[in-house]
Amino acid sequence: MKKGINIWSFKEGTSIGECIQLAKKAGFDGIELSLNETGELGLQATDKDVREIRARLDEAELEIAGLATGLYWSYPMTSGDTAKRSKAIDVCKKQLELAAALGVDAILVIPGAVGVDFIPGAEVIDYDRAYERALESIGELVPFAESAGVAIAIENVWNKFLLSPLEMRSFIDAHGSSFVGSYFDVGNVVHSGYPEHWIRILGHRIKKVHFKDYRRQAGGLHGFVDLLAGDVDYPAVMKALESIGYDNYVTAEMIPPYAHHSEQIIFNSSGAMDAILGRAGTK
Repeated sequence: MKKGINIWSFKEGTSIGECIQLAKKAGFDGIELSLNETGELGLQATDKDVREIRARLDEAELEIAGLATGLYWSYPMTSGDTAKRSKAIDVCKKQLELAAALGVDAILVIPGAVGVDFIPGAEVIDYDRAYERALESIGELVPFAESAGVAIAIENVWNKFLLSPLEMRSFIDAHGSSFVGSYFDVGNVVHSGYPEHWIRILGHRIKKVHFKDYRRQAGGLHGFVDLLAGDVDYPAVMKALESIGYDNYVTAEMIPPYAHHSEQIIFNSSGAMDAILGRAGTK
């Protein structure tokens, strides 16, 4: 498995170039970028922008581990607003286009939400309606994913939706395409389950993996802690990943970054991942 770091782990406002250099210095194999509304890698990103980013990666001898986006919180595929659902489709198409240009094999997609506690005023959608809309939206995007050669990897996230590995598996399988799979976030299920169970049940459907840690006793968003400081049974997680033959990126998504000496979280996460992955030279 390869070791990646998500760009959201860096201090807000840090340029892509600076993140790449820091990720390389900390010993990562790759960095996961994010599609944003505007900025260096925004919805209006051009071929020139992509070439510049690839040049920075090549110069640092760093791979691109994945392409995420937080835009699905603003534009949910499950929204009662047809304009927002349409925008979500457009966001995903752009994400697929950029991923193909950057050489990414799978993108992180949030398929909507039933409710989102950490977004004030977020819509609450009937579960059955959310399921129907998400199924329809992802189904519409499958041909674009297949054409781009990039998988749509659906993340398990705190959206009160697709709450069990059995339901996630059924949702993925309903599309009948190898270009729809799971972006499995280890830390996101700890408050209600066991990541090693999810891994074994989802199996080959897992396209990408996020590493986080979570302390159940703390609860809520405050439960997210440094890798190896929470309740994730990482030996069991690694055993489960190995049992399904997973050999793609495991990418640390450390949110929020430290309030002070923010760069240190990148180095701490790298060291913890070396321990988890059993890499030679771990101290």
